Amino acid sequence: MHKRKHLTHHEVEQILGVADQGIHFERDYCLIQMCFLHGLRVSELCGLRLSDIDLGSQSLYVRRLKNSLSTQHPLFDQELPALLRWLQARKRWREADSDWLFLSQKGGPLSRYQVRLLLKRYGELAGVSIAAHPHMLRHGCGYALANLGRDTRLIQDYLGHRNIRNTVIYTATNTRRFQEVWGNVTENHTICARL
Repeated sequence: MHKRKHLTHHEVEQILGVADQGIHFERDYCLIQMCFLHGLRVSELCGLRLSDIDLGSQSLYVRRLKNSLSTQHPLFDQELPALLRWLQARKRWREADSDWLFLSQKGGPLSRYQVRLLLKRYGELAGVSIAAHPHMLRHGCGYALANLGRDTRLIQDYLGHRNIRNTVIYTATNTRRFQEVWGNVTENHTICARL
């Protein structure tokens, strides 16, 4: 049996609950939430800049890596409060005048290693049954979108995949996509009617 490589929406909520109680709760909550909601790789997360955010149009420029397609995402209603809270707290951080969105307390951008450690620790504190790491948030995003019934092509574009084969892993195991397969059958044409 293969080891699960994603965090469920429920597990992400548990981790966010713990992160909201952490020392740097404004930053940590915001970065975990954004990583999940936008399906970011850890390097994409660490590479986010203040200039990628347009609060006026409520949009985020997602600079994809690994030959993926960069795109503009909306900033969602559920993430705006945490983002605004972090932007306010960020003003008091060392090197707050830099363009990096997520800062290390020692200055400069938060590193991939620091994000890995944060997520691992919050996952353990939240009692998540698997060892959490940042890429599980990206995969979790893909599975969560598939569970919401989103179209495979939409998920492909959202995650920046050039090849749809990288996207079908999220939709192939989703039983919900078959939920309406018999939905248009009328009572007069019932297949497998009661005997």
